[in-house]
Amino acid sequence: MARVEFTPRGVCSKKIVVETEEGVVKDVQFTGGCDGNLKAISKLVRGMAAEDVIELLEGNTCGPRSTSCADQMTKAIKETL
Repeated sequence: MARVEFTPRGVCSKKIVVETEEGVVKDVQFTGGCDGNLKAISKLVRGMAAEDVIELLEGNTCGPRSTSCADQMTKAIKETL
């Protein structure tokens, strides 16, 4: 199992912890940010292939920002692969 504690940039969340195993997302935890939305994202990606999550959410933006918590999560997932 691969685990990374990632410090996101340009978003409200302060930390993202991602665990993958054999290319599958096992768990995602956000510290800070929009609690309900980030809990939902974590539940939705659990069990998905990491590459599919990256393809789906990479480049996602939040308001006027050029990134989002979901986009930052894809960077954390990449670090586990």
